[in-house]
Amino acid sequence: MTPGDTSGAPGVVVVTGVGRWLGAHVAARLAADERIERVIGVDSAPPNPELTDLLSDVERIRLDLDSLGGLLLDLDVDTVVHLALVTSPDPQQGGRSGMKEQNVIGTMQLLAAAQRAPRLRKLVVRSSTAAYGVSFRDPAVFTEETEPREVPRGGFGRDILDIEGYVRGFRRRRPDVTATVLRFAPFIGYAADTTLTRYFSQPVVPTVFGRDPRLQFVHFDDALEVLHRSVAEDHPGTYNVAGPGVLSLSQAIRRAGRVAVPVLEPGLAGVAAVARSLGFGRYGLDQVDLFVHGRVVDTSRLEREYGFTPRSTAAAFDDFIRAHHGGVVVTRDQLAAAEQLVLESIRQVRSTVRERS
Repeated sequence: MTPGDTSGAPGVVVVTGVGRWLGAHVAARLAADERIERVIGVDSAPPNPELTDLLSDVERIRLDLDSLGGLLLDLDVDTVVHLALVTSPDPQQGGRSGMKEQNVIGTMQLLAAAQRAPRLRKLVVRSSTAAYGVSFRDPAVFTEETEPREVPRGGFGRDILDIEGYVRGFRRRRPDVTATVLRFAPFIGYAADTTLTRYFSQPVVPTVFGRDPRLQFVHFDDALEVLHRSVAEDHPGTYNVAGPGVLSLSQAIRRAGRVAVPVLEPGLAGVAAVARSLGFGRYGLDQVDLFVHGRVVDTSRLEREYGFTPRSTAAAFDDFIRAHHGGVVVTRDQLAAAEQLVLESIRQVRSTVRERS
């Protein structure tokens, strides 16, 4: 079968992580494809209530990834779509250790089960552009062959490197299986609810003093399209998935109609703590480093092999803004808090200058 050929569309597809937004939407989309005989959604927890109707045509099985081997054998599964990744630690789910257990150990268990499944012929794995890390020595644009200059500081980036390493080992052991790895830029759009979208939904947005990183996003609908094509067609290899073009952080904040609060880089973790106290969400080192250095990837391989170009980063971001327009109003107390953060950052700059002089 040649890349892009749909003559051998899969019969039985297993999608992991259907209890969450991305997995549920991918499973529902595949279930609506008449070329696919059967879609089975797997998750260790029941889906969020708002996703139940979406999964009406998906067979759901509550199962841990370490128990997946029997399912792949018993149901003659020929395609696995692995989406059960956690992008940030949740204190209620074991924090960082629980996140690593889900991402790294869970993927290792899934690949061990897939290796023993004789009828398996396709594996699609969600990855992230976090695989490239962030560093002041980074190239202007990352291609799929670019090696990270430094190991990512954040837990999610390190997990991604481990996951892709396990997939490379799987490819060597099962060269008969078409393995597709999709390195997604951060999701955005009208339906996305992520750490990043919550960051831009704040009335006051902390930024790093003197930094204006270049950012890329991928629209949620375009991510679904790429995942669908990865299952229905053959696209072996690793692909960057992002919207063409870039937005600087300052441009994105202005487009969102928000107020930027510049702080010194060493104090950004403290600002994140203040933001949490104001109910603005949580940030990890992956996000902090992204807002310091930025990241831009080349998507020509995706466009060439899939015959598909996602909407631009700017268009995807504007769709998110339209959906959330007027959703947050800057209150007097919040503006006062923002002013205090700015004043504190100025004091830190002055203090640093005095110490160095």
